[in-house]
Amino acid sequence: MKFPFEATPIEIKRKPDKFVDAVVSCLSSEFLVMPRGEGFVTFPVFETGYEALKQGTNGFKVMDGEILYGIVMKCPISFVVVRAILGLTPPEWAYLASQASKTDIAQGFVRTLDRNIRSSPLKPLRSTGEMGTRIRNLIETAATILKDGVPDIPADRLHRLDKADTRFGSSGIRSLAQIGVPYAMLLYERFLGRPFAGHRDSVSELVGDSLENAIEQVLHQAGISFRKTKRAEKIEGFDQAPDFIIPSEFNPQVIIEAKITEDDGTARDKVTRIQHLAELSRAASKRGKPGYEVIACIGGRGFGVRREDMKKMLLATNGKVFTIRTLDRLVECTRLKTFESRPNGR
Repeated sequence: MKFPFEATPIEIKRKPDKFVDAVVSCLSSEFLVMPRGEGFVTFPVFETGYEALKQGTNGFKVMDGEILYGIVMKCPISFVVVRAILGLTPPEWAYLASQASKTDIAQGFVRTLDRNIRSSPLKPLRSTGEMGTRIRNLIETAATILKDGVPDIPADRLHRLDKADTRFGSSGIRSLAQIGVPYAMLLYERFLGRPFAGHRDSVSELVGDSLENAIEQVLHQAGISFRKTKRAEKIEGFDQAPDFIIPSEFNPQVIIEAKITEDDGTARDKVTRIQHLAELSRAASKRGKPGYEVIACIGGRGFGVRREDMKKMLLATNGKVFTIRTLDRLVECTRLKTFESRPNGR
């Protein structure tokens, strides 16, 4: 089987489907396995927070803000359990607490607090100063929301608290804690929320790092100078910084984009990004400036769904599309070869 990076642009234009098949055949997907990340919370730790809440509120009978605040400060992982009961993201909780307390609780503060708690779930929190005040406002807001349950809303609307445990306020939480959750309802709410969705979102950058680390290793072994950019970094000449620039941003000769996606819609956006880089290179050439070679390193099942998008990517990169299985050919089949200082990794 001939890969697109081994073919000429003319060959790719003549038989694009053949080369699409070649790339798709070596795409790999790891959507069933995710990195834990630094802030992953195991069930025993989560259950510790749950039991602290259950015991401290007398089986969820006393959902008082001051009591909840004391529990959270002594056993911080209880904060995450409260958020799970609410069914809110840290920024959403911050917004509601700001509105209720008439104070400014930055979304970034709650994100950082949530992340720090997940990293040190049993380390008591400081109850003094501005931090203690913000946490108190968050907890008091949660206590009020959980006491009241679902308010009256129009029939064509769905309230976020309309869940098996919070629909009827604290009495619903108490009932489910006593009798256990009906399996059908648990499955339905899991269906609405997608299993591991929050965790998957929190480690999305780590998933992409696996491919970037593999590329970095290939470049290091070949002794190639490169600039690896940071998230949202500003690089002159690029409206969005590419993942790798060879040899540097002051003299871009080769651009590498590393993209992983398990979703075909997201894949289309990433293909458009790669096409845009190729257009920037052509525009630079027309202005008399040196253009650069655009290389796409991709992974995930999303890229294998839309064949027309794959064709566009092959044409935009002149076939320079690699997967984790073909990275060993990255240097020899691209302009990277001209920057190699350690042939064969010596």
